Amino acid sequence: MGQLRERCEESSCDYWAVSTAAANLTQQACTLGARYINDGTLRLQFNREVSYYARGIVNDVAQGRQSADQGLKEIKNEQNSLLSQASEIAQKGVGLIAGALQFATGAGICYGSAGTLCLLAGTPMMLHGTNNMYENGKNLWEGRSDVQGPVRKSYQMIAKIIGHGDAEGNMMYGTGELAMSAFGLARLVLKPDSWRLFRYVRTDYVRAYKTTPIPVIILERTADTITINGMLDQQRNNKHSN
Repeated sequence: MGQLRERCEESSCDYWAVSTAAANLTQQACTLGARYINDGTLRLQFNREVSYYARGIVNDVAQGRQSADQGLKEIKNEQNSLLSQASEIAQKGVGLIAGALQFATGAGICYGSAGTLCLLAGTPMMLHGTNNMYENGKNLWEGRSDVQGPVRKSYQMIAKIIGHGDAEGNMMYGTGELAMSAFGLARLVLKPDSWRLFRYVRTDYVRAYKTTPIPVIILERTADTITINGMLDQQRNNKHSN
């Protein structure tokens, strides 16, 4: 009788572990839905589908159609999938905002240098910024992750001309992104309180990162991290394909 009670108690613990994991999954879905799904009807449908899915796993475990370990593994896989999708959406959002800032920085360089640095730095930054807004905006709107803008395709075309492939073109594009980001923060800008009647001198300038708001710097560094991770993934995929 004692052994039977122990088995029943163990089964009960397994059931409650699965029930708790299912409740956490449902709560996670509600949190992510509130954050990323603006349409109320779609958000409600998403929450309901995840809730039904989690409840189905709990019922299967309760009725012995699958073990508690199998149920917990399924719930864990679904949690990881939701987090992965949320991370992808967040990265696209960062890319979209960073692209807008990149375009604004390029325009500011053209204006601030009276056109002298426009061809060298301003125009490339505006082109990259526009391309990043296009790619990330379209990916977000259409739920994709494979949109390629005209500037990226230009890099790929250059790579093919010199005997390489699209992967190398993407690496060139990413390298250009990082170089422009570094230049944008290291360039000289006027101090906020600088004023001259005729012309400014070197002491009137300061590195841009010293006057850039902390949230903007964090956003740009996050975008750089995403770019580096994308380049590493591209490199790994290229090695596997070869």
